[in-house]
Amino acid sequence: MSDATTPGAKTPEGEGQQGGQQATEQYAANLPAPPGTNPDPVVIGERFGMFGASNGQDTTGYGGLRSPILLPGASQRPYGGYFDDLADALERALVGGSASYAEAVERVTIDRGEMTVFVRREHLLAVARALRDDPDLRFELCLGVSGVHYPHETGRELHAVYHFLSITNDYNRIRIEVTCPDADPHVPSIVAVYPANDWHERETWDMFGLQFDGHPALTRILMPDDWPGHPQRKDYPLGGIPVEYKGATIPPPDQRRSYN
Repeated sequence: MSDATTPGAKTPEGEGQQGGQQATEQYAANLPAPPGTNPDPVVIGERFGMFGASNGQDTTGYGGLRSPILLPGASQRPYGGYFDDLADALERALVGGSASYAEAVERVTIDRGEMTVFVRREHLLAVARALRDDPDLRFELCLGVSGVHYPHETGRELHAVYHFLSITNDYNRIRIEVTCPDADPHVPSIVAVYPANDWHERETWDMFGLQFDGHPALTRILMPDDWPGHPQRKDYPLGGIPVEYKGATIPPPDQRRSYN
């Protein structure tokens, strides 16, 4: 049997190359925008060790790790999927209100198949009402609000993150994110629009110190009323705080076992 191949016949290697090219083209066709149109991630700081603890010694054994803290950059149209329809519907819903889409929205990011709309805090209530009431949006559920603390993001250290779900419109999801500085940690409460957000706002205040203006009773929900500070902030001390039950104590970080 001859080892010569028939002229014009595809070799296994050639078939693999062609298949790879087709897969690449198919992948590119499914992207929300051509490669390169989304800016690079935004670097807001550097993480040290396993968890980024900055007070005391590292107790994980990974104190030498250094990694950048990255946030997604602003995405460009088209976003892909139903995200463009959501953006268009929100823009229409805000017409004639207290702020236009351009005034209310800082930027939009599409990352890992999820849409995040960064809203200026003074326009949060208008956006929340539009999400609930507009027929093309109809986000009946606000699944809560979470706090995030980025100490290195100057002027935007505190973030309030809201997740919304529309049962009416095919279970669409959208995330709204609002930022404020450490020196002025105020965000409007949306309890008047989404009453079930009541306890979520209390917990975010308790853990991060975000003050939700207009909340009917913004009091602690997990910690005692006289507890100093907000335990989930990055600048909160790791241990060394007296515990008032069973005689237990937590040593301060510099007195714990260290693996460095």
